[in-house]
Amino acid sequence: MRTIDLRGRELSRSDLLQLVPRAALSADVAVERVRPLVAAVAEHGEAALRDQARDFDGVTGHALRVPAEAITSSLDACPVDVREALTELITRLRLGSAAQVPAAQETRIGDGAVIRQRWQPVSRVGLYAPGGKAAYPSSVIMNAVSAQTAGVPSLALASPAQRDHAGLPHPAVLWAAALCGIEEVYAIGGAGAIAAFAHGVPEIGLEPVDVVTGPGNVFVAAAKRVVSGLVGIDSEAGTTEILVIADESADPRFVAADLISQAEHDEAAASVLVTDSMEFAARVQAEVAARAPRTAHADRVATALAGPQSAVILVDSLADAVRVSNAYGPEHLEIQTRDDEGVLAGIADAGAIFVGGFTPVSLGDYLAGSNHVLPTGGTARFASGLGAHTFLRPQQIVSYDRAALARAEAPLLALAGAEGLPAHGEAVSTRFEEETA
Repeated sequence: MRTIDLRGRELSRSDLLQLVPRAALSADVAVERVRPLVAAVAEHGEAALRDQARDFDGVTGHALRVPAEAITSSLDACPVDVREALTELITRLRLGSAAQVPAAQETRIGDGAVIRQRWQPVSRVGLYAPGGKAAYPSSVIMNAVSAQTAGVPSLALASPAQRDHAGLPHPAVLWAAALCGIEEVYAIGGAGAIAAFAHGVPEIGLEPVDVVTGPGNVFVAAAKRVVSGLVGIDSEAGTTEILVIADESADPRFVAADLISQAEHDEAAASVLVTDSMEFAARVQAEVAARAPRTAHADRVATALAGPQSAVILVDSLADAVRVSNAYGPEHLEIQTRDDEGVLAGIADAGAIFVGGFTPVSLGDYLAGSNHVLPTGGTARFASGLGAHTFLRPQQIVSYDRAALARAEAPLLALAGAEGLPAHGEAVSTRFEEETA
């Protein structure tokens, strides 16, 4: 991992935004690559999806819509311990997601003047689960449980066709779908899946959705950007990233293990340590060097840690570490310091925050009860992670009686006149003309 030394420098937020490490391939560049793929699906539907499955997944002749029996029967091959773990994940996530559903509120502006606030779920959601270098049944559950908790009535799931599994999505994805009760599943991957959700594919019975959610690589994130506006999206959840703020009180073994854990996702994964201790940084580097070659995906990890997106950043103080983190806007932020709560108080921008040496990101990936679908690439500075709230829209329901409207008539007429919109005022005064006559 390269070292970025920011000690002794007075840096503005603009400076930090330029200096924090990022992947060489950004969503901005990827957009131009995926735009033709999205357009092809919009225009040619099933034919374009089959072309993309052939070109990117090496699969032909498969059923784009997964047969219902293939979903349910997949559980026959699910190991007992995995099924129990997935069930536990569902249970914990339902608890965490329920807290994200706001209660309805009623506000009385005055006698006979009421505004009710309700949170209405969208009608249909397209859920995406990656299927490249690993299988992600946990991502299926993160998406599905959040949508179900919000009350979404119609869910569709897409995941890439697997050449080694007769053109079906990975079996683990089907296990999660079955356990969540998802019956509409498609063997479609990448940008094509996002386009299919947004535009619909009548030939295979895929109706357009209202919101597209789920993680993926930078091309999936770019495809979401392309269709945003036609449909809602959760966030541009691209390649994973972790930023750890740690001082010399932290255990370098824990920090090294956590950096490696996210690097195994993808060669473009970002692992960043920000510390005020050069000695601690050296200890972490030594631990990484010792552990990384022994991990199962050593080559992938080595590439990710050596890439421009990963680094050890040296700062003068933990306050400076907070400033660096807020500029970076990490998907996953870990805090392992002697004053965790003090550091946390300064954090404004992060997808999810893991506080203390015994709260690794891996816990959030699976069993914390929080959601692991989070904004990446700095978008955590303005976007939030997936949750039940992603699928809810606040709606205000206004109800005034005659007397309440009469009390508002004079100031309303004054405002309408000031804005040069007299018909607005007439829409109110008309309601009292009979009484005046």
